[in-house]
Amino acid sequence: MTVIAADQARRLALAAQGFNGARPPGRVDVRHFRKVIDTIGVVQLDSVNVLARTHYLPFFSRLGPYERRRLDDWIWGSGEMLEYWAHMASVVPVENHRLFRWRMENEGIWRVFQKVLEKKPDYLELILAEVRERGPLQTSDLTDPGHKHGDDPMWNWSEGKAALEWWFFKGELATAARPNFVRIYDVKERVIPREVLDTPTPPEEEAKAELLVMSARALGIGTAADLADYYRMRHVGKLLERLVTEGRLRKVQVQGWRQPAYMHPETVIPRRVSATALLSPFDNLVFNRDRVERLWDFHYRIEIYTPAPKRVYGYYVLPFLLDGHLVGRVDLKADRANRALLVRGAYGEPGMDRVAVGRALRQELESMAVWLDLDDVVVGDRGDLAKVLSP
Repeated sequence: MTVIAADQARRLALAAQGFNGARPPGRVDVRHFRKVIDTIGVVQLDSVNVLARTHYLPFFSRLGPYERRRLDDWIWGSGEMLEYWAHMASVVPVENHRLFRWRMENEGIWRVFQKVLEKKPDYLELILAEVRERGPLQTSDLTDPGHKHGDDPMWNWSEGKAALEWWFFKGELATAARPNFVRIYDVKERVIPREVLDTPTPPEEEAKAELLVMSARALGIGTAADLADYYRMRHVGKLLERLVTEGRLRKVQVQGWRQPAYMHPETVIPRRVSATALLSPFDNLVFNRDRVERLWDFHYRIEIYTPAPKRVYGYYVLPFLLDGHLVGRVDLKADRANRALLVRGAYGEPGMDRVAVGRALRQELESMAVWLDLDDVVVGDRGDLAKVLSP
């Protein structure tokens, strides 16, 4: 079995995720957005807005500053993209709708949906009929939005919201728009192009096989668990072996990894990758924390849900990539009222040249501030990079 060196694995991961080329020198447009999506395949969504909505950040990391409104217009208005539970709540190319129909048809029911079904067995059908008749609409537009229930702040949905999400998960409803990040629902026939809906549905195993091959391309290299996680699948071991036998994947061993890894057979190991970028906590390069630690020995956990006194680095911490290495992390907040990008903490990794890291990070932070329409970068005193970042 071919053995891949640890440094080669890192370069494979970075190149596959679009960090092997220079950022566009001029104005960023839809062509660049398409290239990012063609490369990484899926972009995760999240409602946290302490810095910026997370789906904006992967494009900034790979392209540099661009008009966020232009990206939103393309994602929600072009008909080229689809929102679905691909990797958590995400956007994917609309033509990949067929690859998730097995999930729409077969996945288990969430507890919040089960409660609505048990309490109001006819309610789901009534909600779908209302959207079909009156849509597009949001939860507050429903004739009977129902009551909230449950004590989980993350899933304390009203019955109406749960019903809409049920039909969204089952693929009968789709996202028609997202003004201020609020999901507007409509029936799939009025959102997804007819030619996409008419595309034949592949058998579940074939859809998963195609998703695994796509995962291998997007990751560059990964274990069975890595490839399965990219589109949130389970129990793919036998399918991966079949893909290896068919020549659609290549099985290798990465130096220092306990599990075998998989690559796309057309993947070429780049000789050098020198990208610099701030990465969203939900960026595809780092959303699999175990893989990040395996590749870079970089222990990373998001601390949004950790009580403030127990946080190690901060509330919304972004890893910093410099010349192909994860060299630090910064806790950031956009203070929109005072038009400032707040650096509430800045930390370098052990053994790094803090002056060089700080200078490069300062430049990236200034670029981010301009992109977010902020006038200044204000550095706090937490972390060993704070003094280097201060002007």
